[in-house]
This record gives sequence, C-alpha cells and structure tokens, in this order.
Amino acid sequence: MSRTWGIFWSLYMLFFAIPFPMILYYNIKNESSDIDFSDPWVALGILLISLILWGILLAGYFYKWILFNFIAKRNIERLKESGIPRTAEILSVDNVFQDTYDLTISFKNLVGTEITQKTSINDARPQEHRFEVGKKIDILIDKDMASVPYFMFATSEASIRIMIMTWTVLGWLVLTALIIGYYIFSYHLENAGMGWRFLSFYHPLFVCPIVMLGYRLFGKFLSSFTGTADDSIIIKFKGIRTNAKLLSASQTGTYINEQPMVRFELEFMDEHYKKHRASIKKLVDLLHLDITRQEAVEIFYLKEDPQKIAFASDLDEINYA
Repeated sequence: MSRTWGIFWSLYMLFFAIPFPMILYYNIKNESSDIDFSDPWVALGILLISLILWGILLAGYFYKWILFNFIAKRNIERLKESGIPRTAEILSVDNVFQDTYDLTISFKNLVGTEITQKTSINDARPQEHRFEVGKKIDILIDKDMASVPYFMFATSEASIRIMIMTWTVLGWLVLTALIIGYYIFSYHLENAGMGWRFLSFYHPLFVCPIVMLGYRLFGKFLSSFTGTADDSIIIKFKGIRTNAKLLSASQTGTYINEQPMVRFELEFMDEHYKKHRASIKKLVDLLHLDITRQEAVEIFYLKEDPQKIAFASDLDEINYA
C-alpha cells in the first residue's frame, strides 16, 4: 500500500510540475490576442537561468539513475572486505513479486543494541529457501556508516546489469533529448522573428524546472525538522536504545499536511548513568497524539553525542532496500 501511495503522489506532483504549467500557459496564450515579448536582455537572462536549472535537474537524475549504481557497487565490494559481521534472524517475509521479498530482520547493531530492520532482497537462488521466518542469515555492517549501502547480506554479489543500465542510460538520454526538443519546438512555434524574446517568467521552460527543484528544496526543508534518512540510519546502527522520561511536549506552530510538528523535551540516562536532556521535533499524526501524554518513550541516542536522538518507533519503520 505504501508503494502504491508513493507512486500516486509522485505522479500527482509530476502533473503539477510539467503538464499543468504547460496547459495553463498555452490556454492563456491562445485566449490572448496580444503577443507580449520580453526585453532582449531579460529574455536572454531567462534562457540562461532555465538552461542552468534544467542542467541541475539532469545532473541530479544522472547521478541518481546511473552514477549511483557504480558507486554502490564499489561500496559493496569494500563492505565485503571490511564490514562488521552480524547474524540476523528473519522475523517476517512478504513476497512482493516473484523472487523479490520484503524482510523484517533482527540483529545487534554496532554497539550491541538489538534492532529490527526492514529491507528488500531479490533472491537469486529461491530453490534453497534461504529467506523464511525464523531462519538466520549473515550480514555485514559498515563500521564507519560512511556511505550507502550501510549494511548488506553477506552472500550478496555486486554486479551491474548491462541491459537494465543500458535502458536507464537511454531513458536519461531520451529525457535530455525531450528537453532540448522542447526548446527547439518553442522557438519555432513562438519566436515570430523576434528570437528568444517570447520567453517569460511564466513560460514552461522556466516554470517547470523551478517547480521540480522546489520539490527537492521542500524535501530538504522537511528534513531540517525531522532529520535526514541518513541521520536516522546512523543513529539506529550506532545508537543505544533506552527509555527516556517525557518532560514536555509542545506544538511548534508548524503544520504539514494538517499534522502538527511537536517538540519533545526528554530526559534519559546513558550507559554510564549520566543524565542528559535533549529535544526532538516530530510530525505527529492526529490519531497518535497520545504519544504527547506518555510518561516515557523508547529512544536511541548516539554514544559519542547523546544530544542526537530518535524515537525507537520511528527507526523501526525505516525501510532500507
């Protein structure tokens, strides 16, 4: 269900980033009888900025879709040589598609705290029935938690699927060609002998990349309140689990999707029985506001920096594929 919602929201956001600005722009243009041309220097400025914005987007997609796979392969090879071995128990298995499974496993993290972790795996040898509830599997954890992947199954092999990578590269090239083609199409359709002066601040060539990059910035904005996924993973794999006393819970005044952002003030003892106070912000579902009235909550804290904490319930839900 979560993946379905993820696909739905991705398509929903994509519609407002690309088709919607185009529909709006061309409808307004067709209804207007006046042809409005920008100042030449303004038009050139808009053209240059739009090229830079599209370039940033394409560079990000190239890294995420293509380059990241080679970096991950290199990191996996490094992890197989220097990873910290652990034995994990399979708690649950969900067959997603053919030989692809969603697993929930339990093992000790880098400081010996028992944790549960959700992950996905594509079983290359399904006839061996290695991934069943109750079975033990060997994993390797990055002792420095410096780069993805932070942990892996000991039997995993790093390889780049040539066919998939070929299609991915072709997809990126097609996307690049479509953007270039749209520049050419817009120029021939709208220039009216005036060059690039048809460009304006509400033209899709300018608006679309701004909206797409706006989504990225909004994601980083949310991370500033909730912490990044990498921060959470590090706290989970290098943190110590303990009970914390809830001193207070107060709203920050920020709402995201009608869910209030709450600041929790917590007090806890570390492994040396030293008392610490720390605060953490969290988006709280309106159906789970009872967390603000609890006397104690389970948290993870970093041994070397006890001010860095996270709710255990949140870390248990992290899906690391």
